[in-house]
Amino acid sequence: MRWKRARRSDNVVDARSGGRGLRVGGGLGLGGIAIVVVLSLMMGQDPLQILGQLAGPGGTPGVGQQAAPPSADDPHSQFVRAVLGDTEDTWDALFAQAGGQYEHPRLVLFSGGVNSACGFASSAVGPFYCPADRAVYLDLQFFAELEQRFGAAGDFAQAYVIAHEVGHHVQTLLGISRQVEAARQRGEPMEGAGGLLVRQELQADCLAGVWAHHAQRRLDWMEEGDLEEALNAASAIGDDRLQKRTQGQVVPDSFTHGSSAQRVRWFRIGFDSGEAGRCDTFEAARL
Repeated sequence: MRWKRARRSDNVVDARSGGRGLRVGGGLGLGGIAIVVVLSLMMGQDPLQILGQLAGPGGTPGVGQQAAPPSADDPHSQFVRAVLGDTEDTWDALFAQAGGQYEHPRLVLFSGGVNSACGFASSAVGPFYCPADRAVYLDLQFFAELEQRFGAAGDFAQAYVIAHEVGHHVQTLLGISRQVEAARQRGEPMEGAGGLLVRQELQADCLAGVWAHHAQRRLDWMEEGDLEEALNAASAIGDDRLQKRTQGQVVPDSFTHGSSAQRVRWFRIGFDSGEAGRCDTFEAARL
């Protein structure tokens, strides 16, 4: 994938962990160490003993360098900015063609856990979209897990993941997410092979395919094997494959995202047609 051809988005917020300066056990910087030394001398106590206590059990009062924060110019961040930037260009054009205006989402890079308007989430939940603050949240470690745990390697597989979450943003702008939430509040069934959650997720897959179609036409950035990477990623995170891996059996009544075959099919519908109108999974008789 020749992703460097894409425009970089300005809507990526890098909230990954990291800090500057020297730290001692307990998180003290040099200024904090000086305060401890002065206070301990005033109280007639040994400064090294107090610093040792602050270091914690088995700790040492030695000063160490904390990891520096990730650079905004690192290749991973630049890749995310490039993919997000191209989703912006694609949906800007498609919304304009329909007489509307696309509102760009933010994409927040985090590490370990993050607070969003939808509550706290750890990295274990994977990438997600929060409609309350209209932002996509992504821990880049997920891409390593996608490759190592699910066997879905490749930069276009990673781009598909981002585009899928942006697809949820498109659903929010179109009012689809609000309708699904209203159905939930009315008590309509959400899970299951033909449930509303599955239809919502498959539509996001289809919208990701629509983006991929237009991005390729505009940038000609796909290389041999790229499409297969995206299809492999869609298949790898299908409900049936995940359940088989974790539970040893498939329970369609508990599906929330769709089977591997369904996810591949709907991404392919979007990619082959390039038409968002073909992504109406809610009216589709066959998923």
